[in-house]
Amino acid sequence: MAYSHTNSKGVKYYLHKQDVTLRGGKPQTIYFFAKVEKNKKGVPTDLPADREVNENPRNGFLTVSRKK
Repeated sequence: MAYSHTNSKGVKYYLHKQDVTLRGGKPQTIYFFAKVEKNKKGVPTDLPADREVNENPRNGFLTVSRKK
């Protein structure tokens, strides 16, 4: 079951992750939100314990960042 979050505008988003390789060859996992639960670019995932969801108050855009 994917993590879902409803922003202040009432739109529900689902968290996805994708494993990518950076130019230097280092592997990294990126997290992103999508309006649909099944997305071609990533795999639905739960929110990791060391991450938190932030919302841009101007446009309601959701991002995932490390906890401080």
